[in-house]
Amino acid sequence: MLPALSVPLAAVAVALSLLSPTPTPSAGWAAPVDGPVLVLRRFDPPPEPWLPGHRGVDLDADVGDAILAAGAGTVTWAAPIAGRGVVVVTHEDGRRTTYEPVDPSVSVGDTVETGDPLGVVAPGVGHCGGVPSCLHWGLRRGEDYLDPMLLLRSGRPVLLP
Repeated sequence: MLPALSVPLAAVAVALSLLSPTPTPSAGWAAPVDGPVLVLRRFDPPPEPWLPGHRGVDLDADVGDAILAAGAGTVTWAAPIAGRGVVVVTHEDGRRTTYEPVDPSVSVGDTVETGDPLGVVAPGVGHCGGVPSCLHWGLRRGEDYLDPMLLLRSGRPVLLP
């Protein structure tokens, strides 16, 4: 006999649906890096906006690797923030994807399609933990941080018996 679950079954089903080893892009979205998507550090939002957390995902990427637009939109930022190159793409639905550290090849006002190059991974400043470089990829709706990996998940959660 299985032990009783302390969380609702629906929450378990949603969690299981997010554990796909190879993300499948949702319509109109693609991974911001070529090749397999390896998450080095997951999205871990803080319980309150002012507390520490990880407001995006760190993807395996080497310095010089191409960074690609995860979705179609307009470049609304392409400059350093706190010493790191950052590109922000604002999408038609108002969400914004962020990419850092990047040496941008785009400028504010440029229109990009899914998969268009935004620049290359720049040398990091220690954000990636024990690896020399990575791409920090974020997603925001208004002031809320969202898990960008949700853009690469398609389909509906399936309830398990």
